[in-house]
Amino acid sequence: MTANLWRHPVALGIAALVLAIIGASTFAIVPETQQVVVLRFENPVRTVNAWKPNEVFGRSGAGLIARIPFVDRLVWVNKRVLDVDYDNQQVLSSDQLRLEVDAFARFRIIDPLRMVTRAGSELRVAEALRPLLGSAIRSELGKRRFAVLLTAERDEVMDAIQTRLQRNASQYGVQIVDVRIKHADLPEGSPLDSALKSMQSARQQQAVTIRAQGQKEAQIIRAQADADAARVYAESFTKDADFYDFYRAMQSYRHTFGADGGETPTGTTSIILSPNNSYLREFEGRGR
Repeated sequence: MTANLWRHPVALGIAALVLAIIGASTFAIVPETQQVVVLRFENPVRTVNAWKPNEVFGRSGAGLIARIPFVDRLVWVNKRVLDVDYDNQQVLSSDQLRLEVDAFARFRIIDPLRMVTRAGSELRVAEALRPLLGSAIRSELGKRRFAVLLTAERDEVMDAIQTRLQRNASQYGVQIVDVRIKHADLPEGSPLDSALKSMQSARQQQAVTIRAQGQKEAQIIRAQADADAARVYAESFTKDADFYDFYRAMQSYRHTFGADGGETPTGTTSIILSPNNSYLREFEGRGR
């Protein structure tokens, strides 16, 4: 029989081709980066190499699989992180400024069966996520002023967008990994100039308020310090009234005669006092 087959090479080629087609329709190799949903008469029957958190490379279920030829259909789903873009769309902020926003979201398909039943393919998932991303961006930026995007609160805005997007994307078996706003700028021209002037005016007003508050607090501190000093002096001098008179007279002498570094009455200025003048009585000593 073998000899007869070799005498008919065309039949041998056809048989080999049929076996190759049946083998290709029966067996498939699933790589580590792919997950597979097996459809039988367009109804899902199982998944192969589905994504799992913290899975070990080489033990995920990838490899050779078998199916019923011409009955089962394989839907390939990427396990890697994918992107969806939101390019240069206008968004209105809470202070009624039109912003040109360029953003993107990274996502991973973690439930391939749900993805296939709800969307059908990766391309349709990305198409479904794009308007959801736009809606989340408009909702979050619409609650915030443009100046917030220039501060550290920008990260909080992106986290809020990611949370809102995740709530809507879960229906497609998708996990939102990250959301980033690449830029959110005002259009060129008068809106940008007006916004910059408004921000400058707001910052100047804030600076004036801070300086006024600082001056107010400084005056309060100085007044309190003067009051404390007067109280301490009063408590000290009431214990010895003669010493208080003597101390005050010495201060006056230091200032009058220039001993404290002030203006000294020298040159054409002279001071003439009688020996029993009351101003000089402290020079007479306590035995007066």
